[in-house]
Amino acid sequence: MTTDGTRRRTPLVLLEAATLLSGAGNGVATVALPWLVLERTGSATAAGVVAAATALPLLVSSLFSGTVVDLIGRRRTAVVSDALSAISVALIPVVDALLGLNIGWVVVLAALGAVFDPAGLAARETMLPAAAQAAGWRLEQANGVHKAVWGLAFLFGPGVGGVLIAVVGPGNTLWVTAAGFALAVLLVAAVRLPGAGRPKKPPAGLWTGTVEGLRFVWRDPLLRAIALIMMVLVALYLPVEGVLLPAWFVEQGQPARLGSILMTMSIGTVVGSLASSVAGRLIRRRTLLAVALVATGGALLGLAFLPPYPAMLACAALVGIAYGPVGPLSNYAMQTRTPERLRGRVVGVVTSFAYAAGPAGYLLAGPLVEALGIRTAFLWLAGSVLAAAVVAALLPVLRELDSEPLYPPAPPGETAEPALPVGEQSIPTGPRDPAEQR
Repeated sequence: MTTDGTRRRTPLVLLEAATLLSGAGNGVATVALPWLVLERTGSATAAGVVAAATALPLLVSSLFSGTVVDLIGRRRTAVVSDALSAISVALIPVVDALLGLNIGWVVVLAALGAVFDPAGLAARETMLPAAAQAAGWRLEQANGVHKAVWGLAFLFGPGVGGVLIAVVGPGNTLWVTAAGFALAVLLVAAVRLPGAGRPKKPPAGLWTGTVEGLRFVWRDPLLRAIALIMMVLVALYLPVEGVLLPAWFVEQGQPARLGSILMTMSIGTVVGSLASSVAGRLIRRRTLLAVALVATGGALLGLAFLPPYPAMLACAALVGIAYGPVGPLSNYAMQTRTPERLRGRVVGVVTSFAYAAGPAGYLLAGPLVEALGIRTAFLWLAGSVLAAAVVAALLPVLRELDSEPLYPPAPPGETAEPALPVGEQSIPTGPRDPAEQR
């Protein structure tokens, strides 16, 4: 490989390495925090409260996260996000050692760590098209790899978390999370890409910029549909990882098996994400998304029957493989239907839709488990996921995934002036942004 080739791929490598470490830190916390609460209280409802306390800040912060990215810059936002997450997670074992940990402390510190997560996610995803262009990659290929890396993070994170819980306990396990965030800070700080620094045309203000992003998403039929689909599916699925599976394996006394199930899902997601860029060349994007959604719901329903452990692993793998293409296809829609100056806000708004129903799902899951039992509650949630997936797959607006991009990135290998961030080089003549048309 030439020195020039290495230099062109360096931003993409740094960006994906930071994504891997940040995601792995979150993956460890996904296992450790519910386990810590269940170990101290023995209550599925308490675990649901902590999960909801983590999700509630996301509801507000995710809505404004993209505007923050467009205001202060992509790289700076990612650095601040991971730094705050590292501090808040490290404080949990520190407070436990000095003052004694109770559910109030867990709620406060978990909420503090979660509040900037959406901004970090939005910042990294808005840098992805420029990193792909610098490396000479197709946008769909970069999206598939990016989501595969995120899945790989949750392959390592929950697996390591489950093993560490069994060896050193959930409190000490959180140090791994803090280390992952700290390393991510160092990596993303070294990324140099057009459009990653201070914005040249930031929004007029936090509220004004957020409203502009909301209007843009809501007026675009495809982006609106994707935002609503993700909101429903995430609200129904998050309690599975955050409450139902931890409650089941606490009851079974098998923390390592919880990590293995989540790790298997992540393996499937890695495979499905990488395969999506190949599948996208063979079948229509709309067809790929429809099949992915329905297959995810069907596999999750199989897992909800809580079959013997080997069968649970098989169902978990199918859930991950089936869901793998959903993220890359959603990213593709946002990247090709959004002008550069609004990209952070669009990513933030669509993410906020997903987070919006999360607290309700978490708060419902705990009482549902205690009222109906783990198996029945799981079947209700999984059946709801399948029903929602079938409805979403039949939406005619998904045909827009196969339309020509409104804001296509420059073709791989083509260069652009450094002052022009990727995404603006190939905009068709005439205004496409509703704000521009006004």
